Amino acid sequence: MTGMFIALLLREIRLSARIGGGFSAGIVFFLTLVTIIPFAIGPDLALLAKIGPAILWIASVLSTLIGLDRLFQADEEDGSLDLLKMSQLPFVWVVFGKCVAHWMTTGLPLTIFAPILGLLLALDGNSTGTVFLTLLVGTPALTFIGAIGAALTASLRRGGLILSVLVLPLMIPILIFGVLATESSQLGVAHFASHFAILGGLTLLSIVFGVSLSTLALSTTE
Repeated sequence: MTGMFIALLLREIRLSARIGGGFSAGIVFFLTLVTIIPFAIGPDLALLAKIGPAILWIASVLSTLIGLDRLFQADEEDGSLDLLKMSQLPFVWVVFGKCVAHWMTTGLPLTIFAPILGLLLALDGNSTGTVFLTLLVGTPALTFIGAIGAALTASLRRGGLILSVLVLPLMIPILIFGVLATESSQLGVAHFASHFAILGGLTLLSIVFGVSLSTLALSTTE
């Protein structure tokens, strides 16, 4: 089963790199959004440093939504989803693998680029490090929450807007505690650890409920 899961993971990564609108569009949108904000705010470095973590987190949330509607829709349209349901690999692992591949091609690159872009936002070393840690732990939650909306709208031709309306409210707690953890790092390790632990707990819950509800929604799709 491990071999089949790895094969599925590699397949999804290759498809994400080939199909337009997902892998590259999300990264370009993230880079563009974070780059133009300092020009709009002006040369106030103190203000940029204060709102920098929030800018990076908001950009990550919005970038994750790009291409998320194709997470299951492409396989639904060409019949691959039905074949995956009948494969020897349990369907819950299929859904989990597709979500992991989406995070690896969307959330992980955003996390890697965030410390570099933090220089444009005048973030110090401590803030840059905590932003990286919070995004590394929090962005998987964005993917698995988004997977629920992607599964519910898989049969819709243009379900991107509906998907965003469904999942954005569920992503707000991740956004809040991601930013709080970064800001609280200035107050000491204890403050950071408490918010970071809550963020990690929300991510674990998102993985469990995201995979379960997505599997249920896709299994009942005719």
